[in-house]
Amino acid sequence: MRGLAYLTFYRLPLPVRRGLAKLISPRYVVGAVTILRDSEVADGPDRLVLLRQPHRGGWGLPAGLLKKHEQPVVGAARELFEETGVRVDPADMTAASPNAVIHVVGVVDTVFLASVPASTTPLVVDGAEVLEAAWFPVDDLPRLSANTALLLGRYGIGPMANAE
Repeated sequence: MRGLAYLTFYRLPLPVRRGLAKLISPRYVVGAVTILRDSEVADGPDRLVLLRQPHRGGWGLPAGLLKKHEQPVVGAARELFEETGVRVDPADMTAASPNAVIHVVGVVDTVFLASVPASTTPLVVDGAEVLEAAWFPVDDLPRLSANTALLLGRYGIGPMANAE
């Protein structure tokens, strides 16, 4: 029966097949997230940048939606700069593993890693979209937003680390 369904589907004209595929395929919003760490770990504890935003209940990561046709790593670098004032060349960012995290609400976050020296990298926020940005030791994080706790936990960081 399934074979007959596929055979029938592939006999349809291409525009009809595309329309059907769009109709039954799930829809996702795609964003880019950066986990920005302090590259000066030898001089102190492992730290990362977190943001406090007016719409979140807890601290979060630099993140945002991709623009149309924007490469995820470029979007991650853009959002990092817009939200923290930290400029990192996309070529200097590494795709996290896993690179994509699918949330239950139809959002897919592509996740990238970067590091800069915290002592010489000022954090600059606009006071509207982002109220505050700060470096936090990985073993002493503030209260995180639910999505941030889940996402960081996937990478062995924070209160949800290694939780299955």
